[in-house]
Amino acid sequence: MSSFGKSSGRPPPPKPPQSAEVVREALLDVNRLTAPFLVRPGGADEADLVAEWRIAESVWWTIFATAGLTKAFKVLMRLDDAAKEVRSVDQEWSVEWRAGVPTMSLTGAALRGQKTDVAFGKAYGFTEAVAADEIYNYRFVTSELKTPLQKVVAAHGWIWKSVAFERL
Repeated sequence: MSSFGKSSGRPPPPKPPQSAEVVREALLDVNRLTAPFLVRPGGADEADLVAEWRIAESVWWTIFATAGLTKAFKVLMRLDDAAKEVRSVDQEWSVEWRAGVPTMSLTGAALRGQKTDVAFGKAYGFTEAVAADEIYNYRFVTSELKTPLQKVVAAHGWIWKSVAFERL
């Protein structure tokens, strides 16, 4: 049997759409301590949910600063229960590092639409065992933030809709 079903050659039927509350909780469940991003509830005038790099958390400062990150990235999400879609807008922020601490400001008004950025690095250092061990290994790619969100949305029978000039 193929991954498309018995022998029809067609993909399996989509799952029935879940409620907005189930989709919202599933998107919040994407959070984990080891991920360089988080999903949080948005403010009333911001969005229903916001996914963003953890650049404001001191645990991640060193890694982001070492990566030379000059842009922070957010995905604003609005859940449209009637259309069964998550509408998303990307937003980019300028980051300036002062004594290892980030200060952020909005670049222009806001980037609207889709954004792809890549930053990565790896460092080795000598440990007490006098062996070179990996100290950190990171990769910040916007798709690493967005892909898990898009998969959750699809798995719950909803559509991910990126908007640029339409209303979020």
